[in-house]
Amino acid sequence: GLLSRWQTSAPTIPTLSSSKSFSQNIPSCLWKLGRLNHVAIAVPDLKKAQSLYKDVLGAQVSETVALPEHGVYTVFVELGNTKLELLHPLGEKSPIASFLQKNKTGGMHHICIEVDDIKAAMTELKKKNIRILSEEPKIGAHGKPVIFLHPKDCHGVLVELEQA
Repeated sequence: GLLSRWQTSAPTIPTLSSSKSFSQNIPSCLWKLGRLNHVAIAVPDLKKAQSLYKDVLGAQVSETVALPEHGVYTVFVELGNTKLELLHPLGEKSPIASFLQKNKTGGMHHICIEVDDIKAAMTELKKKNIRILSEEPKIGAHGKPVIFLHPKDCHGVLVELEQA
């Protein structure tokens, strides 16, 4: 019947072999990737975005902080297991201003993942031909060193690494 034809024509999904540990496929590094720290969202109207998360969704929302060295205003939305970072341009040369010119309603800007040794990560990533967008780490919104990896080397995603 129809069910037996559907069962035989259903695509198969490859699975990991239980005899090999997934971690055996991961090369050993001098540094370790940690937890997702935050997802950053560029917003054209920071007050409206703050209100959405605080007043409509009931989240705990930080005060606005200016980061002139990064050309942004930031607001953090606390979630149970991570944070959202709302980004708004600070000045015309802000990377967020150019992002919002291309994406008028805003959108996801980057993800931030913690690392235990940012200098070792930089050295190893450069050896693996991953472009880093600065020569040295900068101090990020949490007061810790951060670097950004080129989105073309990370499957279209701007990745921020932050010293844990």
